Amino acid sequence: MNQKALVLDGQAIGRAMSRIAHQIIERNKGIDDCILVGIRTRGIYLAERLAAKINDIEGKTVPVGEIDITLYRDDLTKKTDNQEPLVKGSDIPVDISNKKVILVDDVLYTGRTVRAGLDALMDIGRPAAIQLAVLVDRGHRELPIRADYVGKNIPTSSDEKIVVELAEVDKFDQVSIFEK
Repeated sequence: MNQKALVLDGQAIGRAMSRIAHQIIERNKGIDDCILVGIRTRGIYLAERLAAKINDIEGKTVPVGEIDITLYRDDLTKKTDNQEPLVKGSDIPVDISNKKVILVDDVLYTGRTVRAGLDALMDIGRPAAIQLAVLVDRGHRELPIRADYVGKNIPTSSDEKIVVELAEVDKFDQVSIFEK
């Protein structure tokens, strides 16, 4: 896999997260009854970053949770390595019933990961609303899913792959396009 282009550096990611935080506050008229829920793995770190930005802007803390969608994926039966999936579990610190849940992920592609996240959330409670925030929307949807908040739209071909690297998991922050 060869790197084709660096699309976002650390500063650009920071600006995108600030913009999304402002949009979340504006759309929800504040953050009352809101909770951020990150999809494992990188969505969790993006949700935590959004919570910090919202706290800087509003002076209020928004709860942050994490959700593991492993058992909700529709491609589990396609695994050929005969290994059981590693389930890490979800951790949501408050009841999501009647709350506005902002589901956070790094890349929106086919929509299948988000669908699995929606299913997992609905098994936990019944939110008043679910909104979607993603750092990158690359197109190629297979399901009728659209993000409410997008850091950057990056049109790609199906022969390309978007790789998001975050300092919490990787060595630094950047988003790149690679040729498969």
